[in-house]
Amino acid sequence: MTTRERAQSRANQQRAAQYTEMWVVAQPAEIAAMVQIASASGRLVYVSPPQLMGGDDTRHRRYLRLRTT
Repeated sequence: MTTRERAQSRANQQRAAQYTEMWVVAQPAEIAAMVQIASASGRLVYVSPPQLMGGDDTRHRRYLRLRTT
């Protein structure tokens, strides 16, 4: 591995450590409360549109990216 490749790898790892990514599966009202709290604290970076779980399951699934610091 060259010096340049090591430097790029280290930079990518540092950027990745700045965020927490997760899928949340819950009732729409519960997800809305979580998103509102994350947004108010300034940690919310991205939230995906809601996706139905399917079948007769009324829960939704959303992807969240949050800042760790």
